[in-house]
Amino acid sequence: MASFFIALGSVGLYLGAPKAEAQSAPGPTTVTASSPSGGPDVVPLVGPVCVNTDLRDLPYIPPTPQILNQRLIPYPRVKTGAPSIDTSRFAQLPTWIMEILRPVSMMPPPLLTFEGTSFAEGGMEVPPDTDGDVGPNHYVQAVNQAFKVFDKNGNTLSGPTTFNSFFAPLGNSTPCGANENQSDPIVFYDQIADRWVITNLAFPRFPGSSFWECIGVSRTGDPVAGGWCFYALQHDPAHPNRLGDYPKFGLWPDAYYLTMNEFTDRTTFNGVRVYALDRASMIGGGPTNAVGFTIDTLTGLGCAASLVPASFRTGALPPVGRQQFLLAVGRCGIVQSDVPGWLFHVDFINPNNSTLGIGSDHSPNAHITVNEFVSPGMDFEVPQLGTEQGLDTLGDRMMTPVVYQNRNGAESLWADHTIIVTLPNGPTLIRWYQFDVTGGNFPLEPVQQQDWSNGNDALWRWMPSIAVDENGNTAIGYSTSSTTIFPSIRYAGRLATDPLGNLSQGEAIMTNGGGSQTRGSRWGDYTMTTIDPSDGMSFWHTNEYYMTTSDRNWSTRVGRFQFPAVGPRPTPTPRPHPTETPHPSPP
Repeated sequence: MASFFIALGSVGLYLGAPKAEAQSAPGPTTVTASSPSGGPDVVPLVGPVCVNTDLRDLPYIPPTPQILNQRLIPYPRVKTGAPSIDTSRFAQLPTWIMEILRPVSMMPPPLLTFEGTSFAEGGMEVPPDTDGDVGPNHYVQAVNQAFKVFDKNGNTLSGPTTFNSFFAPLGNSTPCGANENQSDPIVFYDQIADRWVITNLAFPRFPGSSFWECIGVSRTGDPVAGGWCFYALQHDPAHPNRLGDYPKFGLWPDAYYLTMNEFTDRTTFNGVRVYALDRASMIGGGPTNAVGFTIDTLTGLGCAASLVPASFRTGALPPVGRQQFLLAVGRCGIVQSDVPGWLFHVDFINPNNSTLGIGSDHSPNAHITVNEFVSPGMDFEVPQLGTEQGLDTLGDRMMTPVVYQNRNGAESLWADHTIIVTLPNGPTLIRWYQFDVTGGNFPLEPVQQQDWSNGNDALWRWMPSIAVDENGNTAIGYSTSSTTIFPSIRYAGRLATDPLGNLSQGEAIMTNGGGSQTRGSRWGDYTMTTIDPSDGMSFWHTNEYYMTTSDRNWSTRVGRFQFPAVGPRPTPTPRPHPTETPHPSPP
C-alpha cells in the first residue's frame, strides 16, 4: 500500500495550510524520454499534492502583479490602427436605421443573469480572460488571478480565491506554488468523471527560463469542499526559455489535451506545443505523465497557430480509439479559404506510438475548404460609443471551445472565429462552422457555415464561443459594440430543424453595457459558452462588459438561456472526406 507523507521539499512552507498528501511529487522536470526527430517527448508532471480543505478556509495570498500585459501575436501584420470614428449624428444614422430594420428575433431571452468576478476581485488586470463552466450543482468562473464558485442561482459559494492561494500547496519548487501565478485561466467540468479542472500559467519573469501550467483537479464533484489534487507541467522542458502562451484545453476520454503558442520574447514566435495529459491518472489523484509534441513554425504549422482541441458535453462518447481533433485558423495572406485540422493519437503505455498530424513535422491532416474570409488580426480595432479607443478582436485565431458531438454515430465538430467584412472599415462578423467528422476523418468542406451579422445591422461582433445542446440546437455568445452602443453581451442561435447555414432564431441581449473602455485595446481574451450537464439543454455564457465608462474597471456577467423543447435533430448529410493518412492503430 502506498505511503502518504508531508513532502516539505515539494510543498514548501505554507503557513496555516491544510495537510497535504504528496504522491510522487518530484521537483522541476526535464524531458525523461524522447523519440527520434519529430517524435513525442514524455514529461512527468510535478505532483500530485492533494488536499481535503474547503476553499473558504484557504489562507489568503494576494495576486501577483502582472508581468506580461502585451498580447503575443504569432504572425503580426502591420497595424493600421482603428477605423476612423465619426461620432456625429449623421454618421450614426445608418446604424440606427439598420437597428430598426433588423430581423425580428425569436431567440429566447435569458432565464438568469448574475454578476461574476469584478476588476477589483480579479487582481485588477486587463483584460480579464473570462472563462467558466457549469456542473450539476455549481458554476465556476475564472478571470486572471482569481476564481469564484456560484450555485446555479448565482449566489456566491466561495471566492474570489486567488490562484496564488489555490496552488500554494505545490510549494516553491515551481512558480505555481511560489506565488507567481499570472494569467490565462481555464475552467472546465469533466462530466464523465464528475470532476472539475482549473488551470492557469505561472512564471517569475518574461523573457525567462521557468514557464509552467498549474493544474488543479477536484477529488469529487464538489469544487468548494470536496478537495483538490494539484499538478504543475513545465511548458517545454527541452526549451525552458519558451513561454506557452494562450493555453487551451480539450476534454477527451483518453486524455486532457493542452495546446499553447510558444514565445521566447515578445516578438519571437517559436511554434505550437501540444500535450496529452494522462486523464485517468489525474482524476484518480495519481502521478501523471504528459506526452508532448512541438510543431515548428516553418514546417508543420505553415501560417497557423493557436490550435484548439475538441471537447464534448452532449451526445454519445467518441468511439473507442477515436483520435483527438484540433483546429486552427491560417494566417497566410489577407484572404483565407481553409481551416487546417490535426489528429492526435496518444499512447501512454508506449509513448513512441503517439502521433500528431502527418510526418515528422506534424503537418495538418487536412485543409478543409471554407468560404473565403478576411482575418482581422491586429489591423484595426472595434469602435465603441463615446471614445476613440478601439478594442482588440483576436480575429487571428480559432476561438474556444471546438465542440464535438456524436449523435447516433454521426460525428460533428462545431467551431467559430471572428472575420471582417472589409479592412479596415469593418464591421467584424462571427464565422461559424459545422464539420462532419464521422469515422474520425476531416471533411473536404463544412456541412454548414455562415458569416453572422444579424441582418447586416452594422454592429461589430467578436469574441465568440459556440455550444450545441442535446437536441443539436446551436448558440453562440459574443461581444458586440459600435459607435452607437457600449460593448455588450449578446447571443444568437438556430434550431436543429432550421435551414442550414443560418442562425435563424436571431439574436438576444444578455447584458447591455453601460460604458466603454477608455485605456488600452485589450479585450477578452476569450469568452465561454457551455451546456448544463444536468439537462443537456441549458446554455451558460460568461463574458466581460463595463457598467460605466472607465479606463479599466471591467465587470463580468454569467447568463443562462434555453431553447424550447423540440424533437431530435436530423442526421447530417454525409460529405466527401479525403483519404485518411495512415496512422498507427491504438493498441
